[in-house]
Amino acid sequence: MAEALHERTVVVAMDGSHFAAYAFEWYMENAHRKTDHVIFVHTPEFQSAFTTSSNPEFVDPTSNLVMDMYRAEEKKARELIQSLRQRLKDAGVSGKVRCESGFPGHAIVKVAEEEKAAFIVTGCRGQGTVRRTLMGSVSDYIVHHSHVPVVVCRHKGHYTKHDFHSHHKKN
Repeated sequence: MAEALHERTVVVAMDGSHFAAYAFEWYMENAHRKTDHVIFVHTPEFQSAFTTSSNPEFVDPTSNLVMDMYRAEEKKARELIQSLRQRLKDAGVSGKVRCESGFPGHAIVKVAEEEKAAFIVTGCRGQGTVRRTLMGSVSDYIVHHSHVPVVVCRHKGHYTKHDFHSHHKKN
């Protein structure tokens, strides 16, 4: 019987941050198999094109300023996607980049389901408790909504010795 070309599919959330880069590095060092097919999922955020500091509630989406900002963000997203493709090639990994719209957590879980991923690898930005409570966390969303295992890679040095002790003080 012929062996399948790809033993398993792995989804890696990639937003261009060093947290995401670390997650891919962790995957390559600790979980990668030569027969893996890696899918980088990127969800560009075009939010800044539709808000301004002077009046965030009303922005004419057809204004030249907004269109220029949108085009700049679109160019930045295209460059990142090309960079991600190159990263796969440089690592000698079979794979592709999927660019998805919408909330990143939902998009990553959706791609994992569509591609029948074995697991998801994501970084962790380490937002503070208040920010995470108010805005939510992409990695939290993925962990709670994924139907496959999720590896959340907390960046080395994310917690300092001071942070650890301040969180574990005895009264």
